[in-house]
Amino acid sequence: MAQKDIQSILQEDRVFAPSAEFREQATLKEDELQRMHAKAERDYVGFWADLAKAEIAWHRPFTVSLDESRAPNYRWFTDGQLNVSHNCLDVHLAEHGDKVAIIFEGEPGDVRKLTYAELHGEVCRFANALKGLGVRRGDRVIVYMPLIPEAVIAMQACARIGAVHSVVFGGFSANAVKDRIEDAGAKLVITADAGWRGGHAVELKRAVDRALADGCQTVQNVIVYRRTGEPCGMRVGRDLWWHDLVPGQSAVCEPEWVDAEHPLFLLYTSGSTGKPKGIQHSSAGYLLNAKTSTRWTFDLKDSDVFWCTADVGWVTGHTYVVYGPLAAGATLLMYEGSPLFPDGGRFWKICETHGVSILYTAPTAIRALMKLGDAVPRKYDLGKLRLLGSVGEPINPEAWMWYHTVIGRERCPIVDTWWQTETGSTMMAPIPGVTATKPGSCTKPLPGIFVDIVDDEGRSVKDPDSGGYLVIKRPWPSMLRTIWGDNDRYLRTYWQKFKNRYYVAGDSARRDEDGYYWIMGRIDDVLNVAGHRLGTMEIEAALAAHAQVAEAAVVGKPHDIKGESVFAYVVLNTSRPAGAAAKSLVEELRDWVGEQLSPIAKPDEIRLTDNLPKTRSGKIMRRLLRAIARNEAITEDVSTLENPGILEQLRGEPQAAATVKREAPAARTAATKLEAAAKPMKATRRTKPKPKIKPKIKIKAKAKIKAKAKIKAKIKAKAKAATPAKRAGAGAGAKGAKRATRTKRITRVARAKHKVAASKTHRPMVKKASRRKPRAKK
Repeated sequence: MAQKDIQSILQEDRVFAPSAEFREQATLKEDELQRMHAKAERDYVGFWADLAKAEIAWHRPFTVSLDESRAPNYRWFTDGQLNVSHNCLDVHLAEHGDKVAIIFEGEPGDVRKLTYAELHGEVCRFANALKGLGVRRGDRVIVYMPLIPEAVIAMQACARIGAVHSVVFGGFSANAVKDRIEDAGAKLVITADAGWRGGHAVELKRAVDRALADGCQTVQNVIVYRRTGEPCGMRVGRDLWWHDLVPGQSAVCEPEWVDAEHPLFLLYTSGSTGKPKGIQHSSAGYLLNAKTSTRWTFDLKDSDVFWCTADVGWVTGHTYVVYGPLAAGATLLMYEGSPLFPDGGRFWKICETHGVSILYTAPTAIRALMKLGDAVPRKYDLGKLRLLGSVGEPINPEAWMWYHTVIGRERCPIVDTWWQTETGSTMMAPIPGVTATKPGSCTKPLPGIFVDIVDDEGRSVKDPDSGGYLVIKRPWPSMLRTIWGDNDRYLRTYWQKFKNRYYVAGDSARRDEDGYYWIMGRIDDVLNVAGHRLGTMEIEAALAAHAQVAEAAVVGKPHDIKGESVFAYVVLNTSRPAGAAAKSLVEELRDWVGEQLSPIAKPDEIRLTDNLPKTRSGKIMRRLLRAIARNEAITEDVSTLENPGILEQLRGEPQAAATVKREAPAARTAATKLEAAAKPMKATRRTKPKPKIKPKIKIKAKAKIKAKAKIKAKIKAKAKAATPAKRAGAGAGAKGAKRATRTKRITRVARAKHKVAASKTHRPMVKKASRRKPRAKK
């Protein structure tokens, strides 16, 4: 029997049409878009084949458009030959060789610019260096680098000689690097001594050394780029400096022509949440969608400065930094470090300095910058911005509106994109000169992409706003080809659910009455609360819409009666309250969700925290949050956490709050400073009574208690004796009355704070014991 459809309880009625001015200058207009959709509907294979012929420079043209003989292992343009690096660089040299390809700004402030001709030369030199080390077509190469131009050069060089690159995000641990090296059977590793992040050097070469210390027998050489000057050991016969290896190489390297289905790269997913799986992408199909989606989604112009803030260790950095923009001949910007270093204005200063016209970033970054307030971005001239984009997860309407009003100044369209590592490129997004947008919706599929929402038995869900499984019903060129070394897992993960009929994205979604799609969260994150299937993203969006909330994450927790309860972690944009104030706010937030969505969506538990656990790329580690909510042992790799000190606080342990605050004292709010200023007074009042808490001799303890009671009685008597008339008097009598009143007020405050401190000290001890027992048994 099919499960009940996933219910949508989020209502968003605001609609923003593109301005007449933007419509007028847009490259892709409404009539052309309609023709493209109609053509794809009639003959989607012919639609993609015609685009492949027009957009790709082929060494040998293809005659087979789509091979379905081994479906769902689909193959596109199978008998054609090409080279991806040639299509990104060489094709531009004749007419645009002097055009800037990359603008780079390092976290310390260093700036470099590379034209297409210069980038081509650097890629060829490094490609020749790789060939000199014996790297050949089909060999796997690990790239573990900071977000610097050399990372792009390394990836393009691999593509040029037919090697298969696998980029590992620079924030991953040595164990994560080792797992990927061994699974891919990598022959060579390209890394750096370190990279800059948040004012600190993040060591990379040492992580590689630890990864290679035990295993990884396939690795023959390690190439090291000197970025920070950090000392690092170099193993003789294996390790080579970039600056020793590359400069003498020829700036000419003929491209290796490969088949259309030749693997371009492997990219491992779920590195922080489970066993990594190597997503394998092809050359021609991936390149086609990367190039066309860049042009369609971002209305790309020759004069644009395009900034996708993603690291190349993620698929967004592959498609919209390394391949899509370069294939389209764009000028792209790269920034190495943290958006908050040295302060929260760094992003906006970069936009102002380099004239960024298209900004494509993640909701996590938007919410973090939004938390700093409107005044920060308003210090900078963002007049060159003409288009904004969102990627990585659904953006909540509140963050969307801030992005629209404060950053876009209500004139920049926002393209909220939905796609995955597995899809290779954007599947759904507004066309900026055509599509009216709704905050929080990724709108509709791009031409040639056929998306649907189905129930548990694979039947299309027709009722508006009824949720279900998000699926793609027809193959597309940039789709993953398999999971490296494990095709059975590929079939199980993406196709088995509906018997190979549809690609199963793993997301839940709904479609409104206008045909707009709304992502509701991962299917794994759908909560079954008293028979109602609720998407976590909608509850998170409702919480984030509250005036005091900066960010929220929602998970499910087993419940004896309801099946599952709603557990929310909430980050405030003010100082985190304690005691009665915290309880009051929690109740207010619960009622708020009930008003915004439905009483059934009210969180059963809300835990206030200073931050959410995120990888250094900004991804919220939801499985980690689920494990904490359920008091389960943490099995995930937490080495990628940006803020590891947050774990104790997430568990509800009060002593962790001080630890987290000490890590970033500059971020304290005015309210926190005032509270800290009051602490000496509290300490002075409590210095003498403290020994009474642990009496070693009962007789002395009783005497002290009696003495304390007498003091309190005297204070009360004085306070009662102090009439309003006396308090209004002048001279020493008035001053004495004021002192008595002040003493009474301080005593009340100290007593209340002592009660709060006692409750914080004792309650978690029970929880700790309950957590430790099952771990000991295990």
